[in-house]
Amino acid sequence: MGAQVGSDVDGSAPGVFAAATATFAAFLLMIASLFDILQGLSAVADDELFTPGKQYLYEIDLTVWGWVHLGIGAAGVVVAVGILRRTTWAQVAGLGAATIGILTNFVFLPVYPVWSAFIIGFDVLVVWALCVQLQLPSYPDRRPRPVAALRTHQER
Repeated sequence: MGAQVGSDVDGSAPGVFAAATATFAAFLLMIASLFDILQGLSAVADDELFTPGKQYLYEIDLTVWGWVHLGIGAAGVVVAVGILRRTTWAQVAGLGAATIGILTNFVFLPVYPVWSAFIIGFDVLVVWALCVQLQLPSYPDRRPRPVAALRTHQER
C-alpha cells in the first residue's frame, strides 16, 4: 500500500518510456556536467595541458574557458538532480544546459577535438531524452502515484 511507482506517469507504455528517458537524461547530464567540471579544472589548473593546434577563426583564453566550463558543469549537476526529482523547471533547464554544453564544446573543438565531440554526443542524447519526456503526457502534479491507486484506476 505504501509503495510508490518510480515514475510520475500513468503506467502506460508511453508513460514508462517517458520516465525512463527522463532518468536516462538526468544521468547523462550528470556525467556530461562532471566531465565539464573536470575539463574546466584542467584548463584552470594548467593552461599547458590544452595546446591550440591550427589557427582558427576565433581564439579563446583557456583559463577563462576553464571557468566557463566549471560554471556550466556545476549548473548541470544541479539541474540533473532536479530532473531526477521530476521537477518541470529542471527538465526545461536541462534542455538549456545541454544546449549550452553543446555550444561551449563546439567552441572548444580546436583545442581538444575528440573530447569535445564526445561531450557533444552526450549532450545531444540529453536533449533527445528530455524532448521525449516533455512531449509525453503525465499527471499535472508530477508526484509519484501509489501502486494501489494505479491498479484501482486501471481496473475501472
